[in-house]
Amino acid sequence: MAKAFVTGFPIRHSRSPLIHGHWLRQYGLDGSYQAIEVAPEGFADFVGSLQRNGYVGGNVTIPHKEHAFALCSRHDSAAEDIGAVNTLWFEGSVLWGGNTDAYGFVANLDSLSSGWDRRKSALVLGAGGASRAVVYALKQREFDDIRIVNRTLDRARELADRFGRGITAHEWRAVPELLRDSALIVNTTSLGMQGKDDMAIDLSTADPEALVTDIVYVPLETPLLKAARERGLKTIDGLGMLLHQAVPGFERWFGVRPEVTSELRVLILADMDRPAPNGKPT
Repeated sequence: MAKAFVTGFPIRHSRSPLIHGHWLRQYGLDGSYQAIEVAPEGFADFVGSLQRNGYVGGNVTIPHKEHAFALCSRHDSAAEDIGAVNTLWFEGSVLWGGNTDAYGFVANLDSLSSGWDRRKSALVLGAGGASRAVVYALKQREFDDIRIVNRTLDRARELADRFGRGITAHEWRAVPELLRDSALIVNTTSLGMQGKDDMAIDLSTADPEALVTDIVYVPLETPLLKAARERGLKTIDGLGMLLHQAVPGFERWFGVRPEVTSELRVLILADMDRPAPNGKPT
């Protein structure tokens, strides 16, 4: 039986076991996928024992993605450029690391908005780890005008310098002007996430043909997406990115390329609506 996992700290709210468990049942495969919580100080030992404990690979999430990159012997091109790993697998005894976040981001948009990448300008809100995957994905789709906005300008500049030509860094106060001709607006920050501060962005200056998307999926409709919808802008939520980024790893570990279906989305939405022990939605 092929064994895979997801690890992070904490990891109890991960929905990856639901996603991969659904696919294992759907395709009738003899495999398992479990969530394993590993503290940062124990991560290197955990990775070093994977093959010995029978694992064919797994997923890595916060806060282990950059440490995982350092522990891998080989990387795919996305992980190399992004500098972080979210998917591990073995080829023989060699540990490989990949990054499927960029794939998940574009696959979600491809599935819901054909031609979204026809116009090559984007406004990316935030300059953290998630924004690296988004900028990498946009560069792969030949976007040549990517504006990164961050509350700390130096971080935006670091990200712009990392990916080079066609990327500019801006202060947060520049958002109203940058919205005017940005065909794609992407939130990569935690603002608007359940339990975080609301995102207050005035979209009145936005291009009326702009597509607005958010990598946050709890809540499903973030304050940014709600404001965009109310202005008549096209929106895409972040849940699809979570579902699509899981596809390449599953194929590597279990040998079948799974499909992201409406049935899977409904399954995850139902789990999101399920009350936690504290009485709040998970």
